[in-house]
Amino acid sequence: MRNELPVESLILRQEECIPNILVNCVIIGFDNGCLKVLLSRLKDDTRWLVPGCFVDQAEDLDDAAIRLLESKTGQGNVYLKQYCFFGKKEQSIADKDKKILRLFNQSQQGADYTQSRLVHLGYYSLIKFEDVNILAQEFEEVKWFDINDIPLLYPHQDEILQTAIITIRKQVGFIPIGYELLPVEFTMPELRGIYEAILGRELDRRNFQRKMLSIGFIKPMNETRKVGAHKSPNLYSFIKDKYDEVEKYGMQIMSNNL
Repeated sequence: MRNELPVESLILRQEECIPNILVNCVIIGFDNGCLKVLLSRLKDDTRWLVPGCFVDQAEDLDDAAIRLLESKTGQGNVYLKQYCFFGKKEQSIADKDKKILRLFNQSQQGADYTQSRLVHLGYYSLIKFEDVNILAQEFEEVKWFDINDIPLLYPHQDEILQTAIITIRKQVGFIPIGYELLPVEFTMPELRGIYEAILGRELDRRNFQRKMLSIGFIKPMNETRKVGAHKSPNLYSFIKDKYDEVEKYGMQIMSNNL
């Protein structure tokens, strides 16, 4: 993982980055029954950002997204998908706040193209919450937020985040959401909680369990988890070979209508 230089000493020449192209990554985790998103901001700012970076001339777009993930979470080998371009004609860093340049590894005295129109390439990542080691530069704060309690964002950043959630919701039958977000062993309420958070509605407990077991991607562990005096929910695990096949061939896991 490449170490980022302090902004005061970071003066990038225009030829080192692809002009006007930013990669943003909506990083999603699941903890304590809640879907979380990782955001960053300057320590003296009130507005938050979806983590982003400029793209080096010598790297692929996907590699830039992986570099960004590693720089914020310490993890690079995780589920990552490109989902949308953003580039309204009035959208530029200069229009919002030049301080944002620091979070994109660019100094305020850097190349002139940072003052013109910007195009954002959106990625989303599903990552196991317990595997994340939050990393932040000295001038920034990086923090998890509940997906239903998002703080004040820069206007175009809100569009990037919400479009990612909508995209995942529309493609829920094709995305191994639980497999990517949950630990090796999990309970059915935990799995259901992820889908309820993504879809924004409650799901019938019995119907959900019946559907999850019928599609053949999870199996009971014949073990329980002690969570209270009278509660010991059954534990399940994912069948890894089947999920690997889904990812390889782009197969649909289940119906989008839960």
